[in-house]
Amino acid sequence: MKQSLALVSLVVRNYDEALAFYVGVLGFHLVEDRPVPEQGKRWVVVAPPGGSGAHLLLAQASTPGQSERVGNQTGERVFLFLYTDDFWRDYAAYRAKGVQFVREPVEQAYGTVAVFRDLYGNLWDLLEPAA
Repeated sequence: MKQSLALVSLVVRNYDEALAFYVGVLGFHLVEDRPVPEQGKRWVVVAPPGGSGAHLLLAQASTPGQSERVGNQTGERVFLFLYTDDFWRDYAAYRAKGVQFVREPVEQAYGTVAVFRDLYGNLWDLLEPAA
């Protein structure tokens, strides 16, 4: 048997503002953006550059309960882990684009890591794994 995690759904306020951040600021690639007219939604998928792992499905909140979860899908824990092959390159680029880091870089046994907030407040690890 072979399985893989393909998509992680991230509840967002608005498709276009989410794309502006994930594509425009973080440099993710737009994989797919198509209407789903029968549901009044869009199917919007982004992925980190060069990534071969799971992609993000940007899911615009459509109920009050979903809207309440925008930015806090995990109870204020780090939600997503963005691996990189060059921590300092990406850290500097993100800071230059105004990304807010809430925990500064540290060297750990498992790699170099810092925590940032996305435009909604979700916490992410930026991590270059140790060799």
